[in-house]
Amino acid sequence: MKFHTKYLWFNTEKRREYINITEEVEKAVAESGIQEGMVLVSAMHITAGVFVNDDEEGFLGDLDEMLEKLAPFGASYRHHRTGEDNGDAHLKSILVHHQVILPVTGGRLDLGPWQQVFYAEFDGQRRKRVVIKVMGE
Repeated sequence: MKFHTKYLWFNTEKRREYINITEEVEKAVAESGIQEGMVLVSAMHITAGVFVNDDEEGFLGDLDEMLEKLAPFGASYRHHRTGEDNGDAHLKSILVHHQVILPVTGGRLDLGPWQQVFYAEFDGQRRKRVVIKVMGE
């Protein structure tokens, strides 16, 4: 079995952004040389996430609106007693989850017709990273 690791670094301009990283994940799969296996894509921060869905402006707006309703920025979170102001970002990360596992078939990322991989940043404007771990034969 082969393993290949790649890191992506982000420093978003806004506090909250959704970045399509499908192409970078596909490149990591190609670099690995595997034909069959899987790839783990994981945000390495507790205020960010990774998810798979449609790259469509309306959906991303709906997602952002839903997350803001469930975990609004600026609300009085117990976490803020530590001196932080990002309690909402921690909760949003849980809602989209911090990682995904994707299949690799025939040397390519095996996604459905509209599926794309996203990095979700909820407490940005500072340097953060994602790990891509490709495993297979």
